Amino acid sequence: MGHLNLPASKRNPRQWKLLDIITAIFFGLVLLFFLLVFTPLGDSMAASGRQALLLSTSDPRQRHRLVSLVELGHHHKPIEACPANSVDHMPCEDPRRNSQLSREMNLYRERHCPLPDEMPLCLIPPPPGYKIPVQWPESLHKIWHSNMPHNKIADRKGHQGWMKEQGPHFIFPGGGTMFPDGAAPYIEKLGQYIPLTGGTLRTALDMGCGVASFGGSLLSEGILALSFAPRDSHKAQIQFALERGIPAFVLMLGTRRLPFPAFAFDFIHCSRCLIPFTAYNATYFIEVDRLLRPGGYLVISGPPVQWPKQDKEWADLQAVARALCYELIAVDGNTVIWKKPDGDSCLPNQNEFGLESCDESNDPSNAWYFKLRRCVTSTSSVNGEYPVGIIPKWPDRLTRAPSRALVVKNGIDLFRADTRRWTRRVAYYKNTLNLKLGSPAVRNVMDMNAFFGGFAAALVSDPVWVMNVVPARKPLTLGVIYDRGLIGVYHDWCEPFSTYPRTYDFIHVAGIESLIKLPGSSKSRCNLVDLMVEMDRMLRPEGTVVIRDSPEVIDKVARIAHAVRWTATVNDKEPESHGREKILVATKTFWKLTSSH
Repeated sequence: MGHLNLPASKRNPRQWKLLDIITAIFFGLVLLFFLLVFTPLGDSMAASGRQALLLSTSDPRQRHRLVSLVELGHHHKPIEACPANSVDHMPCEDPRRNSQLSREMNLYRERHCPLPDEMPLCLIPPPPGYKIPVQWPESLHKIWHSNMPHNKIADRKGHQGWMKEQGPHFIFPGGGTMFPDGAAPYIEKLGQYIPLTGGTLRTALDMGCGVASFGGSLLSEGILALSFAPRDSHKAQIQFALERGIPAFVLMLGTRRLPFPAFAFDFIHCSRCLIPFTAYNATYFIEVDRLLRPGGYLVISGPPVQWPKQDKEWADLQAVARALCYELIAVDGNTVIWKKPDGDSCLPNQNEFGLESCDESNDPSNAWYFKLRRCVTSTSSVNGEYPVGIIPKWPDRLTRAPSRALVVKNGIDLFRADTRRWTRRVAYYKNTLNLKLGSPAVRNVMDMNAFFGGFAAALVSDPVWVMNVVPARKPLTLGVIYDRGLIGVYHDWCEPFSTYPRTYDFIHVAGIESLIKLPGSSKSRCNLVDLMVEMDRMLRPEGTVVIRDSPEVIDKVARIAHAVRWTATVNDKEPESHGREKILVATKTFWKLTSSH
C-alpha cells in the first residue's frame, strides 16, 4: 500500500500540539516572572496568599470563648502560631483588603483595620533562620539578611547606595535617591542654610524615607528624626529602618491628618518623597504646615524642584509657600529650603489656592482618624511659646515644663511631679529589677501610655530611642512630648499598631487596663488578650515587656503572658511610690515554627 503525500501541517498532529503547549507554557512563565519581579503584582499576590491563610478565621463565638479561657487561665496550651507565611503581617496595612479601596488621595494605602473578630488569634512566628538582631550602633550599617530576606530594594536601589547584600548581611552605605554618595555630604550641604548643630533643632520628620539613612545620619547631630513611608512595592523599607535601630513608622499621607500634634517638628524633610504638595488646593502642603513648628524649616529635594518637565508644579509649590509667607532660604540644585514664619501666617490674603485660616472650633492637635482640612492652622490656636528660637535649645527643653502641659488641669505641677516620678522608677528598673535598659541589647523602645513622656525623658542618657504613644481617647498630651524634644504618635490600642512584627526590643506600659476601657467607665472596648498578642507581634524574640497596674490586673496579665509564651515575674513597685501597683516583667521566648506548619 502506498503512502499518502500529506502536507507538512497535517503530519504528526500530536507532536505539534505538544510542542505548541510547551512553547505557550514557557512564554507564560517568562511573562509571569516579569510580572512578579518587576511590578507591584508580585507583592499583592504574595500578600493575597498570606492573607488567605490568615483570614480563614474561626467562628467569632469560638474566638470569644478562647479569649475568655485565656483570661481566666483555663487555656493551658500556648496560643497557636500563625502560618509560616505571615511572618511580616501587619493587620491594618493588608494589601489584599486595601486594594479594594479607592485610589483617590491614596486612601487605599492608609490604615484600614479589620474588626477584632476578623483577625485570627495567633502568634506571628519569626522567619526561618531568624537571628537576634545586630546591636546598636553596628546595626546602623549592617543587619542580618535572614531576618528580612527581601532583596527588592537592594536589587533596585543598590546603585543609589540604599543597601547591598554582603555575605550574611545587608549593608547600608548611607545613600538615597537624591544623595547616592551618602547622607553625610547632603546633610553638610543643608547645614550651610539650616542650624543643624547646637541644639536649635531637635525633632524632625522625614517623609517617604526609604531605609531612613537620612534620619540615621541626623542622630549624630543630636536631631531625633521620625521617618515614615507606606507599605509599598519596595517591600519593607520601614522594617529595614527599624531593624537598623532608626526611629520609623508605617504611614501614608492620604485623606487624613498624620497622627501627630500641631507644631510638633522643628524640621520637615522630603527627599524625592513624591508627595503632590499642591494637589487638592494645596491640602498636603497645609498638613505639613500644621505639623511644622513656627520658625521651623521645610526641605524638599527632588521633583518638582527645578525638575525637567515640571515647571508648572515647581511654580505652584513656590506660590503656596509665598501665600503662607514662608521665607525662601535657598534653592540649591534640586533642593529648596524654606523657613516658616514665627508668628501667624499672612492670611487672609489673595492667593490662587483659596487658602483660609481654620476657625476656632478646629483643634489642630486632634489627629486620630481626622480628615484633612483645607484650612491653615494659626499659631494663636495653640497656647504657649513654642517657635524655633524661642523654645529652649536641646537638651534644656527636655526638663523645662512647656505651656502646652496646661492641656490638663494643673499641668505644670503635674509635669514636674511626673518627671521626678519616672527618674525614680527608671532607677529602680535598672538597679533593683536589673532590666537591660542602658545596655546594647535594648535600642528600640515603646511606651504605650506615655502621658508627658516622663519614662522616655528618664532614658535620655541611654543609647535608645522611645516611641511615645499617647492613647487617642486620653488627653492630647503629645504636643508636650514634642516640646520636650521627644517623638511619638497618637494611637488607639483597640487596633493594631502601624509597625512590622519584631520591631521593638522593649515595650513599657503603665496602666494597661486603661488602654482598653472607655474613659471614665469600667466597661471594656476590647480585651487584654488581643492587646497582648499585638504586643507580642511588635516585640523581638528575647525582648522585654514591663507592665504596671493594680494587683488584680497584673494577675490577669500574668495568665495571658503564659499563653503568649512569655516568661514572666511579678515584682513589687519601688518603695517610694504610693498606691497598690505591681510590676510584671516578661521576656518573649525565642520559639520557632515546627515543621508541621
